[in-house]
This record gives sequence, C-alpha cells and structure tokens, in this order.
Amino acid sequence: MTDAELDFRIERLGECRFPSPMQEARFIDDGERLLYHDRYRDLQPFIEANREPPAMELGGPRERVFFDPATISCGIVTCGGLCPGINDVIRAVVLSLYHHYGVRRVYGFRYGYEGLVKRHGHLPLVLNPEMVNQISESGGTILASSRGPQDPAEMVDYLEELGVGILFAIGGDGTLKGAAGIAEEAARRERRISVIGIPKTIDNDISFIQKTFGFETAVAEAHRAIYAAHTEATGARNGIGLVKLMGRDSGFIAAHAAFIDSQVNFCLVPEAPFTLEGFFRSLGERMRKRGHAVIAVAEGAGQELLTGSADRDASGNVKLGDIGMYLRDAIRNHFAAAGVRTNLKYIDPSYIIRSQPANPHDSALCLLLGHNAVHAGMSGRTGMVVGLWNNRVTHVPISLATRQRKKIDPEGWLWSSVLASTGQPRELR
Repeated sequence: MTDAELDFRIERLGECRFPSPMQEARFIDDGERLLYHDRYRDLQPFIEANREPPAMELGGPRERVFFDPATISCGIVTCGGLCPGINDVIRAVVLSLYHHYGVRRVYGFRYGYEGLVKRHGHLPLVLNPEMVNQISESGGTILASSRGPQDPAEMVDYLEELGVGILFAIGGDGTLKGAAGIAEEAARRERRISVIGIPKTIDNDISFIQKTFGFETAVAEAHRAIYAAHTEATGARNGIGLVKLMGRDSGFIAAHAAFIDSQVNFCLVPEAPFTLEGFFRSLGERMRKRGHAVIAVAEGAGQELLTGSADRDASGNVKLGDIGMYLRDAIRNHFAAAGVRTNLKYIDPSYIIRSQPANPHDSALCLLLGHNAVHAGMSGRTGMVVGLWNNRVTHVPISLATRQRKKIDPEGWLWSSVLASTGQPRELR
C-alpha cells in the first residue's frame, strides 16, 4: 500500500446525541487530525499535487457522546500471551467508565474470546473500582487469557444477551482481527455495538502504532538478563553470554536492549538475515581481540537456519524453531572444532519478562490508552484501535493496524544505531 492509499477514516455507529458527563475536560473536535508524516520531504508530493496528506484522527474526549451512560453496559476481554501492563489497562478502562462517564455495568470476560462464547461456561466478572484498585501491582491479567479464534456470531449473541454496547479488546494481531470480526458481525445485524482495540504486543510490532504498552518494561527486564550475561562473559576466559529475547517477526526488544550500557556485541534480529559462516567469522575476531562477547538474539532471527515446521499455534502463528538453543550448541561446536575452549552461558528470560508488572513509563501509557479507548467507545467509534503516533493519542482502523507487522528498517536510524553501539558488521554473511 502506498502512502496515497492510506485511509485512516474511523467507522461511527451514528450521531452523538448525549452531552458528555465529563467536567472541565479538554474536548477534542471531531475534525482534529495528526499528520502521518513528520518530514517535509514526505509531505511535498501531496503539497505539489494539491492533495490532502494522510492524517490520523486524534483521540480524546468528545463534547457529545453516542451512548447514554446511564443505560450502557461495557465489556473487557484480554487475549493472547501475557504482557506487562494488561492489568493497568483493565484498571484504567474501569475507572474511566465509572468516574468519567458514570457507567455502572462493566463485565470482565474470562479466558479470552472463550469467555464471549456462552456455551464454554466462563461466567464474566463484574468489575468495579474497588475490585481493580490494586491490580496494577501484579503482572498478568486478572481476567486470564487464551489463544485461538471463536465464532463471531456466538460472541455477538452473548454481547447482545448481556446488553453490552462497548467491547474493549486488549490483545495483539490475532485479537484485533477477532475484534474486527465481532464488529463486522454486529454491523451485519445492524446492532449498535462498539468494538475498540487496545493493542497489546510486547514485541512492539503493530503497524501505525508508535509504541505498545509493555515494551519499555520488556526492554528494561531484558537489560537485566544482558547484564548477567555480560558479567558471566567477562568473568571467565573466552566467556560468551548468549541471551534469547522475544521478537517473532520484529526485533525491537533486542535492538533497544542493545543500546543500554553498550554491553551487547552482536544483535541478531529477523530483519537482518545472517549466515553461520559470517557470524562465526565476526565472533571469532571479537574473541581474539577482546576475549569475551555478549550476543542478544530475537526469537524469530535465523529461522532459515533451522529445520522448518508447518505447525501453527492456536493463534495461527507458525511455530518457531528455538534459535537460542541452536546457536548455543552451534557456537560450542564451532569453537570446539577449532580447538578453542570457551565458557558459554545461555539465558532465556522470556517468561520472566512477560509476567512482570509494568514499570512507571508503561503504567502511564496504559492509563493514557485505557482512558482514550473509553472516550472512543463512548463516542460511538468502532472497528478501531487506540494508540500513539508522534507522541499523540490517535485512532487507527483495525484493518490498517493488522495489515502487516511493523518491522525494523535495516536501512533506518534504529538499526544504524544498533550497529554503531555493538560494532558488528552490517552484513554477517
């Protein structure tokens, strides 16, 4: 899709007829937009052609709302893998519904989309401020989670039975596609149900979203593992610290973690393919010069080196080979064959990282996203996700957010900065 084809228009359920109960809020006009591009050279073709450049709808409270706060019920569901900050988002949504709009019926659907299918028997929790007050201190999700799709028709049936007018879906690519299916089914039935996505991916790989919650916490926790790997590597002759980090399709965690303290000497990500020959050549040179090395590898890196698998998980993702274990054994075998004794320590902190509570930066982002998701839902918007772009809250159609995964540009500033920090060659081939 070219920039000229980007369509950021957000679906609306109808006219907003009720005055907002929020007091002293800075209301956002429906016509306010944020430019997608932030460089003049990207805007110049639109200026020269006298065409409107692509722009996103700004998030925030509206002066008039679509739903009557006195009668509406709302629902929250969390799907997919765990991520720091899910509980913070749940808390923010509940508190905003209660205190900003006076909504009193909020259901928490348990075990992901299974909880939206009545025959599974997962009774929803009834959420209130007292129940969610302290949950941000804990990792995970009080609603629990699951993977895999459910029938949109059955989910809309249950939403209708409970009288839910707004569903907040907290999850990643698969969750958002499921949310789009719910919105489409509701529209097909001409039911006024708003579906608002709050993007949750620790990998930070949702398109048109600057940063997802949990990412900063993941980078900070990844640094703890890298610090341990560096300590082990420098504490032994020919020491090597190898850390596997999350990042199925995008290596943002590994890339950002490589900046911290400049302790990473090799950062391997899916966006920058490498060969064992090229990697071992550079690693051998590093070991000869410095006597130790630290390697950060994203879980999706180097998959072309492993035996492929057609298996998929419940979310439809291809099951990855374990690049961390593969590299661990390959490095040991390589140096052993060369008669070089090494001391390699392998660390995989993935489940420790994703189960942590959010750090203060992520907690603030969760609050911002939760509040603005409520504002969007109450104003009758649907089929959209709330996110950040150029440090402003924006609305993005689910269809755009899920069209493709956001990836590191191998020619962009981020990867160039990683190369400058690690000192590794641009090509490991």
